[in-house]
Amino acid sequence: MRIDLHVHSTASDGTNSPAELMKLAADVGLSVVALTDHDTVAGWAEAAAAVPDGLTLVPGIEVSARWLGVSPGIGLHLLAYLPDPDEPELSAALRRVRENRAGRARRMVDLLRAGGIDVTWDEVLADAAGAPVGRPHLAHALIRRGLVGTVSEAFAPQWLGQRFRLPKEDIEVFEALRLITGAGGVPVFAHPLAHKRGRVVPDGVIAEMAAAGLAGLEADHPDHGPAERAHARDLAAAYGLFVTGSSDFHGTNKPTGLAVETTTPASYERILDLATGACPVTPGAPGAVPPART
Repeated sequence: MRIDLHVHSTASDGTNSPAELMKLAADVGLSVVALTDHDTVAGWAEAAAAVPDGLTLVPGIEVSARWLGVSPGIGLHLLAYLPDPDEPELSAALRRVRENRAGRARRMVDLLRAGGIDVTWDEVLADAAGAPVGRPHLAHALIRRGLVGTVSEAFAPQWLGQRFRLPKEDIEVFEALRLITGAGGVPVFAHPLAHKRGRVVPDGVIAEMAAAGLAGLEADHPDHGPAERAHARDLAAAYGLFVTGSSDFHGTNKPTGLAVETTTPASYERILDLATGACPVTPGAPGAVPPART
């Protein structure tokens, strides 16, 4: 089995539609793929309706969280696998995050305009095409003006990485764990040691997260070097967590290919054993949206 448990679609900040992702996953020989758009389940139904023979879809969410043990807090992402998409508390929390992200993006447009860059809110909205607005959509505006060549360049400190960036209002991490597990989902800490992205939480916080319901660590990730992968495995062994590997595929928004990192069947089985929210989707499964487990 080849298993990639972290991919993004146009429902958040990827460049492939959910249906296109299902075809791509099959084309590269994946057996299992998890759709984990940021703070939304908007792509689940389209993906579920497009799952081809030989592929299983794991519906998920990449939840924006924050550890508040230092000031300013440290942002982190939790991959929530197979939660109930209709659980009221989780749904409300994710809606607040999306609404905050839209307001933040609009204020960042104002910052860009104040800095002499004639970006308009209407063009950013058009680029998002109904998905939650985020920094990649602002990056596309900079690319169109020839100021940067790629989304990665747009995220540099002189652009959207620092100068024109505003802080997010994410879900406090232990509240996020409570919400995910309360919705029957299985939480895995995404790229927990990716120092190249910025500050990471201390090892002791991961121990506290494990005690609060964290189930796994994403050890094999394109932003982890050999030492970070080894350290993630050591932490997982110390705290009784399983490890996963994932591409974090975003289409052309990032240079990482689909299925460049994969998860073992044993870790995938752990997710299936722990989940009580939604079900994986295979061809011919009834309904477009994964049903809640009984």
